[in-house]
Amino acid sequence: QLQLVESGGGLVQPGGSLRLSCVASGFTLDYYAIGWFRKTPGKEREGISCIASTDTYIYYADFVKGRFTISKDQAKNTVYLEMNSLKAEDAAVYYCAAKAWPLNTPVQDMCIMPHKNDYWGQGTQVFVSS
Repeated sequence: QLQLVESGGGLVQPGGSLRLSCVASGFTLDYYAIGWFRKTPGKEREGISCIASTDTYIYYADFVKGRFTISKDQAKNTVYLEMNSLKAEDAAVYYCAAKAWPLNTPVQDMCIMPHKNDYWGQGTQVFVSS
């Protein structure tokens, strides 16, 4: 059974940092792209960052460039999202998603079309407040 489990959310002050983890089970990351998304009440789910199976391609949404970093530990079947310089508007439920992805293919489409992703985790809540 393919499963994604996020963790690492919590309360942080503005300007602070958090690292989210997404552990995949039931499949390996070798042939899947993984993306991080977030959802706030009243807004559509938005793509934050996506990483290709071979790490060749990484995409960041403009609003997180320079602040967030996506990375992968293939041995642990885990993808991370390091979030720095957090702002109040970054508060949301953060989800990871997986989609079978062709090798040597940019991953922007995975991030900008979240409705097409195959598998989703249950989400982890991030609060940013002083």
